[in-house]
Amino acid sequence: MINIFSKRQKKLRGEVSDIYVYDYIPEKLRIQVVHIWNDAFGTCISSGNLYLLYEKIYNILCREYGLFKLVEYESDNSLNDLAEFLLVTDDPEKVLDCIELSFQYIEKVFRDPNYVFSFAKPKLNPDQAIAELNQRFLEHGVGYQYEAGNIVKMDSKIIHTDVVKPVLVFLSKQGFEGANQEFLLAHEHYRRGRYKECLNECLKSLESTLKTICIISKWLYKDTDTASTLINICFKNNLVPAFLQSQFTALRSTLESGVPTIRNKVSGHGQGAEVVTMPSYLAAYQLHLTAATILFLAEALVID
Repeated sequence: MINIFSKRQKKLRGEVSDIYVYDYIPEKLRIQVVHIWNDAFGTCISSGNLYLLYEKIYNILCREYGLFKLVEYESDNSLNDLAEFLLVTDDPEKVLDCIELSFQYIEKVFRDPNYVFSFAKPKLNPDQAIAELNQRFLEHGVGYQYEAGNIVKMDSKIIHTDVVKPVLVFLSKQGFEGANQEFLLAHEHYRRGRYKECLNECLKSLESTLKTICIISKWLYKDTDTASTLINICFKNNLVPAFLQSQFTALRSTLESGVPTIRNKVSGHGQGAEVVTMPSYLAAYQLHLTAATILFLAEALVID
C-alpha cells in the first residue's frame, strides 16, 4: 500500500465522492484483487494443487449460479477464467461472491499446517492478504469488508445511512464548509489507515460545527475556545431546551468528554518514548461519535 503521486494529487484536488458505495465495484479494485490472489495463492499455475484451488472456486460458482461456465470462452487455465469473470461481470454481488469465496479458500488452505506446498510459498500470508483487501475496499470507497470468513457491509459498522449521510447533508449547508471538509478528511484518513489523523480531524470538524452554530445564532465565542467551551455556550443559550437538559443530565458530560477526550488522550499530544498504536475500531468509534454528535446539534439547531 504505497501512497503514489496520483493518489496524493487526487487528495489535493478534493476528488472525494460519497463516503461509501455499495452497488459498484471499480475495475481497478477488481484488478488489485487478482494481484492479491497472485501473491496469496502463488503464481506457479502449472502446479497441480494450485491449479485445483482455482478450479474448485470456479466450479463452485458455476454450480451455485446454475451455469456450465462463467465466461464465454474458457481457457485451460482456471485462474485466467476466474479472473476474467471477476473483471467482466456487471453484477457487483457476483463480484463479491467471487472475492469472498476466494478468500475463504486462502484462509482454509494456507492456515492449514498440514498443507504441502508443491510450489514456491506465497508472498502474502492469509492475514496480510485480508488486510490488503480490506484496505483496498476502503481506498476505493466501497462499503464492504472481509471479516470472519464473510464479506460484510460497512453500514453495519459505520451507521452510514442513518448518521453519516444526514451529517453530510447538514454540513453541505452554507457556512459549514470548513466542518464539512474536516469531516470528509477524517473519513479519508480512516480509509487510508491514518487513524491518529482521523481523530484530529474529527475534533476539528466538531469544533468548526459548534463555531458555525454560534455564528448563525449570534452567540459570542472566541476563536481559541475549545469544544468543551463551545458546547457550554450552546447549552447556556438553550440550543437544547431546558426541560431536556434537566432530563438528560449526562448529555452535556457525554458531549464534552466524548470526541475531545479521546482525541487528546490518543493523538492530540506527543506519544512519548513508546509508539502509541491506534486501532481501527477506535477510529471507527470516533467517526460514529463525531457524526452522531454533529447530527444531534444539527437537529437541535433546526435551520433550513
